[in-house]
Amino acid sequence: MMLAVFLGEDLLAWLVLAVGGAMAVGNSLALIRPPERQRHEDDLTAAPKGRSVAFIIVGAIATVWALASLLSS
Repeated sequence: MMLAVFLGEDLLAWLVLAVGGAMAVGNSLALIRPPERQRHEDDLTAAPKGRSVAFIIVGAIATVWALASLLSS
C-alpha cells in the first residue's frame, strides 16, 4: 500500500520557488520604489543597496534552481 506524500513529491521545490521568487521580487521593488514616507522615526529612508542586491541574486538563483527541478521531473 502506497501512502500519499503531503502536498506532493515536489514540495521542497515549490517552497524554494515561492521563497526565492518572493525574495527576488520583494527586494527589487524595495530598491526601485522605496516607501514615500517613514512609518516610524527609526525606519530607513531606503533599502540598503548591497544587502538588497545580494538577496536578489540569492532569490534568483533559488528560483532558477526550483524551476529547473520542477521542469526536469
